[in-house]
Amino acid sequence: MRPLTVDSLNPAVRNVQYAVRGELAIKAEEYRVRLQEHGADHGLPFDRVISSNIGNPQQKGLDQPPITFSRQVAALMEWPELANLAPQVFPKDVIARAKELYNETGSIGAYSHSQGVPFIRKNVARFISDRDGYPSNPNHIFLTTGASAGVSLLISMLISKPNKSGILIPIPQYPLYTATLAQYSGAAIPYHLDESAEWSTSLDEIKAAIDKAIQDGIEPRALVIINPGNPTGALLNKETQAAVVKLCEEHSLVLLADEVYQSNLHRPASHPFTSFKKVVRDLNSPIPLISFHSISKGVSGECGRRGGYFECTNLSDDVIATMYKMVSVSLCPPLQGQIGVDCLVRPPKQGEESYPLWKEETDRTHKALAERTQTMTARLNKLPGVSCVDSPGALYLYPQIELPEKAIAAAKAAGKEPDAFYALALLDATGICVVPGSGFGQKVGEYHYRLTCLCPGVDEYVGKLEKFHLDFTRKYS
Repeated sequence: MRPLTVDSLNPAVRNVQYAVRGELAIKAEEYRVRLQEHGADHGLPFDRVISSNIGNPQQKGLDQPPITFSRQVAALMEWPELANLAPQVFPKDVIARAKELYNETGSIGAYSHSQGVPFIRKNVARFISDRDGYPSNPNHIFLTTGASAGVSLLISMLISKPNKSGILIPIPQYPLYTATLAQYSGAAIPYHLDESAEWSTSLDEIKAAIDKAIQDGIEPRALVIINPGNPTGALLNKETQAAVVKLCEEHSLVLLADEVYQSNLHRPASHPFTSFKKVVRDLNSPIPLISFHSISKGVSGECGRRGGYFECTNLSDDVIATMYKMVSVSLCPPLQGQIGVDCLVRPPKQGEESYPLWKEETDRTHKALAERTQTMTARLNKLPGVSCVDSPGALYLYPQIELPEKAIAAAKAAGKEPDAFYALALLDATGICVVPGSGFGQKVGEYHYRLTCLCPGVDEYVGKLEKFHLDFTRKYS
């Protein structure tokens, strides 16, 4: 019998790379296990691993508190009898919400409509309409297993010619896009964001990328915009968004708007969020638009519940029917994720019993994220050889680091990218796990890393980053 080997697997699967959970994350987990199993005899220069590599707010060690309202509704959906067993525990509006949802879904142990519970899709449509001032059709909304599942579905559908259909992706980018393109034999068409202008989106860069792709025999099918950006946190202004829409019209591109960080705004007065749905409707544009959102980010941080949605704008009924056919193969997204989406788009209202606590919790998390971002940016920018754009949104910073020639040579000798070599040394010395910029894409000769703004104890955390950088620079100078 022939053994199953990696070489015998689908070559597209072998080409998938996902830096956020790559070599560094695996090594960090090994250190975490070592700390647990060996106690005081672990022999490491740190006593805990700090997972700054991923936007996973409620992960152990980051410990962002969940929103009480959402968890109470989830608890009653899991076991409705709790409302009778502990009648003084749950606020009246929570009990009413859970009953309302239960009447629509029944047991969350059952499959739902493959597109998502119709009642919850209606609530998502109302949320979108209230946000943008334009109608939203619940039949054009798909609830998903996190936003990632929606992205994967759309990319799989858009790659009509293997290795010849391409999708424009920003550099730096969230590795989900290159990984999914590799999985479905699509071509990544990179366009660079402008670091010197707060990681702004350059129309000239996108146009040049389109021209090069066509010259290389690649057909551009779609344009990805991540707004607010990951890993950069950048926000597009309305003028740039309008220009992007016009560009999509000119080149017959589907616009994939990744808007999962839309409520993570650190300076909303100067850097507000505007959805692409609103811009498309303001311009009366015919471009096909898919907009993604998720319960994993914002202040909910419910990554493990796997809830999200996408909305289709200007798509034909037969394309939407094809989408429905494809999601039906997976039966339905998780019910608790769908419940999480309902809580995201229908938070407590002023005057309801849960509102004061909800407001206190959300304000506290927004404040903590904004303050950490500001503190980290200021201190990183004081380090020699480090420059960091002050991120106005999302959950990350993406500093650029100047590495000594000796460090670059040592990295090459070790068979590593220079910023991965730096990040591995950082993990070995401090227990801090970051993602090297080579996993997100960057210009030749530049080096970055991404770290989250989710880590509590920011003074100690940044202090370790500072000491390591100075020690590393001295070692290789």
